[in-house]
Amino acid sequence: MSEKNGGQNGAKPDVDALRAEIKQTRAELGETVQALAAKTDVKARAKDQVEQTKQRLVAQAVEATEKVREAALTAGDKVRQAATQAGSSARVGAVEAGEKAQIATDQVRRNPVPFGAVLAGVVALVGMILIIRGRRR
Repeated sequence: MSEKNGGQNGAKPDVDALRAEIKQTRAELGETVQALAAKTDVKARAKDQVEQTKQRLVAQAVEATEKVREAALTAGDKVRQAATQAGSSARVGAVEAGEKAQIATDQVRRNPVPFGAVLAGVVALVGMILIIRGRRR
C-alpha cells in the first residue's frame, strides 16, 4: 500500500502522481483505440494493399524494361557482327571473282576461240555471287 501512497506512509496519494498516471493511461488507451480502429478500417487497408501492389508492379516493369534493353543491345551487337562478316565475305568473293575474271581474260587473249564460253562462265559466277550476297542480307 505504500507504493499507492506515493511512497509516503499513511499519507494520501500524491495528486500530481495520480494525474500523471491518469494522463499516461489515457495516452495508452488512445493508442490502443487507434490501433484497433486501423485494423478494422477495411478501406484504408485496401488502399495500402493497392499501393503496395502498384509499387511492386512498377518495380517489375522497371526490371523487365532493363532486360529488354539488354536483349536489344545484345541483338544489335550480333547484327553488327553478322553484317561485318557478310561484308568481309562479299569482299573476298569480289576479289576472287576479279582474279578469276583476270585469269579468264588472260586465257581469252591466249586462245580467243572459247571467248563466249569464258564470258558465260564469268557472267554465271558474278550472278551466283550476287545471289549469295542477296540471301545473306
